[in-house]
Amino acid sequence: MSESVNFTEGEFYEVHFDSRAYVKNFYSCPRGHSDEKDFLTFVLRSLSRVFSTGEHKGQLLIEVGSGPNIHSVLSACEHYDEIVLSDFADNNRREIEKWLKNQEGCLDWTPILQHVCELDGKSPSDLEALLRQRIQKVLKCDVRLENPFYPHTLDAADCVITSLCLEGACKDIQVYRHALHGLSKLLRPGGLLVMIGVLGETFYKVNEQSFSCLKLSQCDIEEALGGAGFSIHEFNILPPEDPKSNSVSDFEAVFHLVANKSSELQTK
Repeated sequence: MSESVNFTEGEFYEVHFDSRAYVKNFYSCPRGHSDEKDFLTFVLRSLSRVFSTGEHKGQLLIEVGSGPNIHSVLSACEHYDEIVLSDFADNNRREIEKWLKNQEGCLDWTPILQHVCELDGKSPSDLEALLRQRIQKVLKCDVRLENPFYPHTLDAADCVITSLCLEGACKDIQVYRHALHGLSKLLRPGGLLVMIGVLGETFYKVNEQSFSCLKLSQCDIEEALGGAGFSIHEFNILPPEDPKSNSVSDFEAVFHLVANKSSELQTK
């Protein structure tokens, strides 16, 4: 019980989360943070494999809990006409807006763009321009709400991506399950859910500031997704190379999964 009482929810992020330090520490090169050896490489490669073929495409893609990041939608952006990014924290959304407008001092995603383009066979400058064109909105979201985008109501999405969000936003398994039901309502029947997350993690650090994570097993996630009306098609995990040398988090594995919302479930 004490863990959930002290859990660092969204309001804590508003005050204590350093968006620029986070990107510098974890996204300045394709391998990610040196303590988490190839964590980010696994993520980028997994997203490329799902989206680069063009098998999954549609009108609207929503990313729930983008942070200050754009990397999760790089491989997908060619295949969806409109993209909505989102986050709870104002600073994170401001960093995305600055990048979209190419303002002086905006975050530099060049190394990640170049890596994804090598994976997908694209030009970095073309991909950067396309992504800026396709991102239509950057909205506040709160996955603890029935409608994460309240008071806005979005069109049903063809694809929802969420990466390293739910375990950092949900203080217990009940809130986590509720959040997955909220994601389901964002999708059209048969729509695609792509999730990136961590197993067994209780914290991560940005510089010296610690943030909570809900400790989850693969079974926890599979049961929660099933309860929210999703069918899982793949669930891939990568254990840490050297967990004892990791000072910035205590994850037991990073995972990537692909699921579909049941065609029989209607959005209420």
